[in-house]
Amino acid sequence: MIRVTRRYRFSASHRLHSAALTESENRELYGKCNSPYGHGHDYLIEVSARGPRDRESGLALNTGDLDRLVMEEVLLPFQHRNLNLDVPAFADLVPTTEDLAAEVRRRLSRRWSEIFPAPWPVLDRIRIHETRRNAVELPGSL
Repeated sequence: MIRVTRRYRFSASHRLHSAALTESENRELYGKCNSPYGHGHDYLIEVSARGPRDRESGLALNTGDLDRLVMEEVLLPFQHRNLNLDVPAFADLVPTTEDLAAEVRRRLSRRWSEIFPAPWPVLDRIRIHETRRNAVELPGSL
């Protein structure tokens, strides 16, 4: 098995604020990320797929197909957006990096088998770097 990982970047803003918490609880939990004006990040996303190397092509994954899928499902909908206001998935969900990673996985998974027929390659991992110090990683499937 071979794991192929592609990196993508996009910029977006968000506010970390839960309607289930009081104003003071939100400030205490999220700190400066709870600013009513929001704040932005230059996110780095790593999408990994796993599969055997094809004997004819020598590839485990057609990266052009992956690039198109990520562009359509992630980059175009999120780039230069306010995640809270512009992305329906976050209307009632706090757009933490954990929830963003889960949403990216959901978006890629719903079209994965259309682009990459079973059994290989499989979506193996989603990793999102919010800052140089913070990253979240999820397995590709539940």
